[in-house]
Amino acid sequence: MNVSFLQRVDRYVGVPLCFCLTVARKIFGRQPPPGPALARRILFVKLAEQGSTVLAVPAIRRAIELAGRENVYFVVFEDNRFILDLLELIPEQNVITIRAQGFLRMGASAWRAIRRLQQLKLDAVVDMEFFSRGSAAIAFLSGANARVGFHAFFGGGPYRGDLMTHRLSYNSRLHTTTTFRVLVEALNHDPAQLPVLDFAPPDTAFDMPAFVPKPGETESVEMMLPRSNGRRMPIILLNPNASDLLPLRQWPREQYSQLAHRLLAELPEIQIVFTGAPEEAIEIGALVGQINSARCVCLAGKTTLRQLMVLYTLSEVLVTNDSGPAHFATLTPIHTVTLFGPETPALFGAPTSRNLPLWAGLSCSPCVNAYNNRQSTCRDNRCMKQITVNQVFDEVCRIFRQRIGSQSK
Repeated sequence: MNVSFLQRVDRYVGVPLCFCLTVARKIFGRQPPPGPALARRILFVKLAEQGSTVLAVPAIRRAIELAGRENVYFVVFEDNRFILDLLELIPEQNVITIRAQGFLRMGASAWRAIRRLQQLKLDAVVDMEFFSRGSAAIAFLSGANARVGFHAFFGGGPYRGDLMTHRLSYNSRLHTTTTFRVLVEALNHDPAQLPVLDFAPPDTAFDMPAFVPKPGETESVEMMLPRSNGRRMPIILLNPNASDLLPLRQWPREQYSQLAHRLLAELPEIQIVFTGAPEEAIEIGALVGQINSARCVCLAGKTTLRQLMVLYTLSEVLVTNDSGPAHFATLTPIHTVTLFGPETPALFGAPTSRNLPLWAGLSCSPCVNAYNNRQSTCRDNRCMKQITVNQVFDEVCRIFRQRIGSQSK
């Protein structure tokens, strides 16, 4: 998925579209009824960022309490539905997808999705895309009477028109899990009183759904891994995120190489497995070739997403930047060391004790946020470069030894 392409479409098409829809709403729209919204059928709009969908689990569960499992729907980009199917919180047929390849194809796919949403006779839409114009337009065109989302009061965020009935101010001090839950709770409040929310942030402590491999999946993944004396060695996973999808989040590849060399020397019983998407396979394969060890293999582009989840269940520690894998891993027993730079773990850290965030905390960080549509003028991500190999190495070794020690007792 081309993030820069989606950002350009959201800006150059989304802004005039939201303006026109806002004018239409002012002329032809109806005022929302006072009091809590009737929410017999609820739609979530979460087009991108599969990892954030994991953070939305408490919000989804709350919507299920309000409307029932069969009456909760999602609209997502086709490439991002995997995690919803994996979570199994709502029926698979309740996930409506939009193709994000090419402007005309995406437009046609979005229109088909909107037509289906209109046929569902939705009562409420929860827009979890913060200040996206595309998601605001979909929420409005869905036909739902109640639409919850963030509004740019007094310029407090990018322009996205005035398409929500339940308009909220974005609170950049709440963790994203809490933010998503607040969006759902807003349905129980009179829209005329918003954005005032006269309740404390809801408790979002929750048990993650546990990923359980299907019969035969574990064995098929184990066949991809090298063995020593017929036995599988303990696994440490490195996910370099080597593509240019989100370049500011990348930890330098040479530092991954140094980390791998040090781990292989310090822990002779382990094997290191590099993971990544198919479009990253060539670069990551070259990186593994430079490391040149029989105990270091590349599975980038060689696994399905389900096989990647199975690999997490077989592994001890994952090192990754702030990306989808850091959140997917929370559904498995693996420990994760997550490297943050242009974003902050205070908002996006995976909510589990098995996740250790490392963040340099520079004065310019975080520079990517909801207010700037997650874009930045930075071209030198020193916030990532200043996370040292020593820091990551020490934490990985500590966690690995604790896990192996507890398993041997």
